[in-house]
Amino acid sequence: MAIHHIVLYKDDPETLRKVSEPVDASDPSAARLVRDLKDTLGDHPNGIGLAAPQIGVHQRIVLVCLGAGPPERAPRPPMALVNPRIIEAGDERKDHDGCLSFPGLYGMTVRPHHLVVEGYDEEGEPKEWTYEGFDAVVAHHEVDHLEGVLFIDRVESPLDLYMM
Repeated sequence: MAIHHIVLYKDDPETLRKVSEPVDASDPSAARLVRDLKDTLGDHPNGIGLAAPQIGVHQRIVLVCLGAGPPERAPRPPMALVNPRIIEAGDERKDHDGCLSFPGLYGMTVRPHHLVVEGYDEEGEPKEWTYEGFDAVVAHHEVDHLEGVLFIDRVESPLDLYMM
């Protein structure tokens, strides 16, 4: 079990802004990174996604927990996307957003609510995923991390940010 420290924007914005590199999805080091991300996310019960750059590793691997919603609907276990690439996006609108690298800060961001992503699963198999609604928001947020794009970049106005 390897729980890593999550990089906080206030401490190290440069790390979170760096673009990540592709990985060999069949390499054992990719599987280790997926396990480390799952262990780290598991240590943060309010998290519904995590990207490798958030633990200081600039490789193109993210986790998404689908099905998040009202408190009575718990998200499903984390699913890994290796070398994810958005091939279709649409239905952009405002929705709630937050990030483990910005504890307590939330905002209304503009993101697609329809998203098609291709990449590899954690077994190294090629996949294509289609996300709708808030699942698309979560997946888009995590893929953004791989490009050094943060949720604060998707906020249209400072008035759309709030603390909780």
